[in-house]
Amino acid sequence: MAGSSYGTIFRVSTWGESHGKGVGVVIDGCPAGLYLNESMIQPYMNRRKPGTTKYSTPRKEDDEIEILSGVFEGRTTGTPISLMVHNKTQRSQDYSEIASYYRPGHADYTFNQKYGFRDYRGGGRSSGRETIARVAGGAVASLILKTIGIEVSAYTKAIGPIEIDYNKCSKENIFKSPLYMPDLDASSKAEDYLMETMQKQDSAGGIAECIISGVPAGIGETVFEKLDANLAKGIMSIGSVKGVEIGAGFNAATMLGSQDNDNFYTNESGIHKFSNNAGGILGGLSDGSEIILRAAFKPTPSISATQQTITTNGENINVSIKGRHDPIIVPRGVVVVESMAAMTVLDLLFLNMSARMDKFTEFYKK
Repeated sequence: MAGSSYGTIFRVSTWGESHGKGVGVVIDGCPAGLYLNESMIQPYMNRRKPGTTKYSTPRKEDDEIEILSGVFEGRTTGTPISLMVHNKTQRSQDYSEIASYYRPGHADYTFNQKYGFRDYRGGGRSSGRETIARVAGGAVASLILKTIGIEVSAYTKAIGPIEIDYNKCSKENIFKSPLYMPDLDASSKAEDYLMETMQKQDSAGGIAECIISGVPAGIGETVFEKLDANLAKGIMSIGSVKGVEIGAGFNAATMLGSQDNDNFYTNESGIHKFSNNAGGILGGLSDGSEIILRAAFKPTPSISATQQTITTNGENINVSIKGRHDPIIVPRGVVVVESMAAMTVLDLLFLNMSARMDKFTEFYKK
């Protein structure tokens, strides 16, 4: 299988399946000297792990991260960093029935068409547990970014029809809400909506929003390696994400140029914009303002309600999916969006170090 690596200089390669022995990531390109241990990565893992609220799968996993290589005496050595989480509560028998048919909304049919067979235990490589590796890589990227004052923060903007009110939001509320919503009133309404959805044996979708602050102007590569293009690729590679927008996004299509353009002004602190419809990116390069992006997650495809599908032999049947599943993906997906954004920005920051002769000679000239 190709396609399990991401990045150019800061490069991650993920491995493992939902019901295999574990899931992990190998990170290439992390500079030597970064202080790193499991306790610094674990908080990111805890935000993604299952079984923490009634709105996530009842599968109980500690998701304890283990550093296998690349760290000595508490600091990175510059060599590949290997991180692993062991799977401890696999119940593969829950999935034995689905070996004979294709679940609606899942990758069962497409995997079978591509490879000729599939790992049906929880989706195998296409399972949400694959995102463990992304979060581990994103944790390391975020720790590096913090050393230069760049912060990546994601939260739940909407669940179903319930959206946050920015006038009621605070960063502290994100971790008070079981749904990672910064507006606690919206969180309460969304929780009620989810309970109703679960009682109907159904699932819900939603939107995660991510803000990246502190990125200097000029980060990104023109044409095919634009900052927004790479962010879109990274976020769209997350399972269940069906759309990405940056800044005004699709709303820009309804604006006039005079409305969409972000006018500039300058003062003693530098160059600024009156608005940020561009979402912090112009011409594929960061413009120095906050980078704002959103990811739309589809509803969890595994639901108990009766659905129509076909068997691997082509027979039409009705199914009700069994097993342990999230009624909504977004809350646990928030940290995955954050992680992919952090790895993308960090990789382009490293690439940017070779963009100008004056910076090159400044670094190496004796």
